[in-house]
Amino acid sequence: MDNDGRPLAPHLQIYRFPITAISSITHRITGALLALGTLAVTYWLIMLATGPQAYASARAVFGSAFVQLIMFLWTYALFYHLCNGVRHLGWDLGYGFDLERARRSAVAVFVAAGILTLITWLLAYSH
Repeated sequence: MDNDGRPLAPHLQIYRFPITAISSITHRITGALLALGTLAVTYWLIMLATGPQAYASARAVFGSAFVQLIMFLWTYALFYHLCNGVRHLGWDLGYGFDLERARRSAVAVFVAAGILTLITWLLAYSH
């Protein structure tokens, strides 16, 4: 097929998303994951309020390694969404629009969310 001199879009295997695009996509994904994870946290709270037997069964579910991993990732999603929301508030105030600051703040959000997640889990398990 002749492309009539128009540029062709790069194939997905060679196209590299900029960090700002990755940050935007991640913000949307974490928002959806937070809604799903909130159901799990709600289940845990209801079992806590229901009584010792119900809480023991919920604790058994939440104690599995797989669910712990899911909750760790949910915690990261929570902190990512929070930090990126703060970043967006800065944009609403007119700060950080230039490309270099947008890149740096995107990286900072990923790093800050990781640090906050680790601190939270370390504090939760430091008996």
